[in-house]
Amino acid sequence: MSVAVYVRVSKGRGQDTASQEPDLKRWIAAQAEPAAWYRDKMTGKTMERPGMEKLLADVAAGKVRTILVWRLDRLGRTAKGLTALFEDLQSRKVNLVSLRDGFDLSTPAGRLMANVLASVAAYETEIRAERVIAGQAAAREKGTHLGRRPGIRTRLKVTPEQEQLVKRLKAEGRGVSAIARSTGLSRPTIYSILRAEVTSSS
Repeated sequence: MSVAVYVRVSKGRGQDTASQEPDLKRWIAAQAEPAAWYRDKMTGKTMERPGMEKLLADVAAGKVRTILVWRLDRLGRTAKGLTALFEDLQSRKVNLVSLRDGFDLSTPAGRLMANVLASVAAYETEIRAERVIAGQAAAREKGTHLGRRPGIRTRLKVTPEQEQLVKRLKAEGRGVSAIARSTGLSRPTIYSILRAEVTSSS
């Protein structure tokens, strides 16, 4: 039996797992058991993901003693799916450790916190979706066009220094979301800078 390390990022947002891995690797280094990694790049709104399904199959086969995640919402963002997972793990005597949330399922307090955080993750997802829908509706009422109009190209309002920083961070292996946080630029702007670099070099 081993420790199963699960990492996930959302698809299409330029994210990577680099920010999650250092903490996970430090925890693993302090353990005696071997570790197996499971990865997904897709939404947490569904539990049906290739990496997750492989993990659950190994849990069912008795190959996993502990599941390790960086944060609970990496496992999923639906209260129903997470609660069902907690019950399954407890019945199989498989522990779940979430580093950033600071809990594991081996204690009553940890189980309580896990269920509370599952509800919070689902709530945040619903609120985010409602805000997007409300914002789009308000924009349409004002006659605002959503998205770039066909055939219109806007000039990037970035300095040469910002462009160089974007290219350097990308060369270092940073994801687009990480670059956006470091530079203060939007993800679409960063994608445009990187596309322009590819075009000019081809």
